[in-house]
Amino acid sequence: MDCANCDDKECYQGKDCTKIKEKIISAYNEDSRMLEMARMGTYLEGNYYMQLTRLEELIVFAKKMDFKKVGIAFCIGLSAEVKTLDAIMSEYFKTYSACCKVCGINKEIFGFDKIDGSRFEAMCNPAGQAAVLNNVGTDLNIIFGLCIGHDIIFSKNSDAPVTTLLVKDRVLAHNPCGSIYSGYYRKRIGSRIEKITGVKQND
Repeated sequence: MDCANCDDKECYQGKDCTKIKEKIISAYNEDSRMLEMARMGTYLEGNYYMQLTRLEELIVFAKKMDFKKVGIAFCIGLSAEVKTLDAIMSEYFKTYSACCKVCGINKEIFGFDKIDGSRFEAMCNPAGQAAVLNNVGTDLNIIFGLCIGHDIIFSKNSDAPVTTLLVKDRVLAHNPCGSIYSGYYRKRIGSRIEKITGVKQND
């Protein structure tokens, strides 16, 4: 499959290029929770298109799904922002939050790189964040600015469904699409990566 480079997107009109349509329909029918989430996502799109922010969509989706406990796995660098998010979400749900440095595990235990080698640095601990939220039985977990890789580990270990509200991008004010929309950044991605990290294209 190479949907990214398909110019027609005839699937929008019902074409099946995959030959797995019936299998996927059965998968939805066999998992009532997944089908209901798909229904709610479609409900929001169909009824509130271009009317609600992502945060507002998240609240309505979770309320319509009858979620009671919502977890927030956040980056310590967004401590101020997460207080505001928690205040908003707690008006609708019982909220629980887990900081990325939860457990205070020294990076040196695993030989991880440190930002400043002269001081103690706790590692980011997405598995620990997931465990904390799993222990309270959240119905939905929100990723709020976790590092790349850590967001993947969190999602893998979360018992509850996971959605991402904020994607971390320290350079572009947490707007990773800026590097796609900006022709200046787009042209420099390859050279910047190689210059800063040594990673080459198709290496």
